Amino acid sequence: MIPYGRQDISQSDIDAVVNVLQSDFLTQGPQVPAFEALVTGYTGAKHALAVNSATSALHIACMALELSVGDWLWTTPITFVASANCGLYCGAQVDFVDIDPKTYNLSPEFLEKKLIVAKNENKLPKVLVVVHLCGQPCDMQRIHALSQEYGFKIIEDASHAIGGKYQEQTIGNCQYSDITVFSFHPVKIITTAEGGMVITNNDELASRMALYRSHGITRDPSAMTHEPDGPWYYQQIDLGFNYRMTELQAALGVSQMSRLDEFVARRHVLAARYNQLLQGLPITLPWQHPDSYSGLHLYVLRLDLQELTRSHREVFESLRAQGIGVNLHYIPVHTQPFYQRMGFKEGDFPESEQYYREAISIPMFQTMTELQQDQVVEAVRKALQ
Repeated sequence: MIPYGRQDISQSDIDAVVNVLQSDFLTQGPQVPAFEALVTGYTGAKHALAVNSATSALHIACMALELSVGDWLWTTPITFVASANCGLYCGAQVDFVDIDPKTYNLSPEFLEKKLIVAKNENKLPKVLVVVHLCGQPCDMQRIHALSQEYGFKIIEDASHAIGGKYQEQTIGNCQYSDITVFSFHPVKIITTAEGGMVITNNDELASRMALYRSHGITRDPSAMTHEPDGPWYYQQIDLGFNYRMTELQAALGVSQMSRLDEFVARRHVLAARYNQLLQGLPITLPWQHPDSYSGLHLYVLRLDLQELTRSHREVFESLRAQGIGVNLHYIPVHTQPFYQRMGFKEGDFPESEQYYREAISIPMFQTMTELQQDQVVEAVRKALQ
């Protein structure tokens, strides 16, 4: 089976983790700040805090932005459920904005229309989570302009997008957002096995997220209610969580960062080859906005079902039967039973639902060989017959 995604672990990665295992620190040592420093250096942002997952990163990002009961969080339906669930964790209500049919990202046009209505109903969002689907950035300049007009905060869910660029600037610099989130799950562009990171240029947000990451505990005397009792002393000054990243994970991240640009460049070579080999088939190939340099976490085909005698499911199952580990990113969040119990229903976001009826993610990972890619293309051709 050729998987849709796969980690690339080198001997250097293994050596980095073994060195930590043989060191004095398995957690809360020097590797986590070293990893954070590499990411701030790469993105140009001021602060980076490593956590145990991108879901945790989204949660503490919402907390830092003081999202709470009575507030609204908006996001796209075409994302993993974590992009919406983070609002619910804070007691907020969640709503969605439909996607652009070319980029599959949250549509600025639909966003503006929804904001106009929400302003009249006094239901404007406090936080908007934009998702850089497949690694392609959203139209951040336009979305940021709307945030200035309507007063909402922006979280970039860049779980797919580390190593990419928007308007020739590195994704994660937070030029058009308050906080950016990265994921380091094994199928992502670089991995720490599990793990995530929050990025911000705001000192206060960084301080809050550092607290929420580790039980709400501080060892900073200036943040305490009285002088420390001694060098052992700490205070819990807020309610936080154990969302810390281990030294083992961070060491792997440090090692992987050295190959990040190489990984993304290889994905672009593979995407260009897919674009050439899949021409002329009854499918829509991924479209890249000229302002973007995608991280290319995913390569998504959309089936032209009017030109096919097979259904979406039959094509998908044919590919799986041929040993191609295709997947579907994503089932629209508003169609999940949990969200339908809140009142969402099919028909609410037509572009997202149409995307779901047609989309298939085919294999894309940096160690993929041309032989494997040829096998995928041949299987696609056969599945479409």
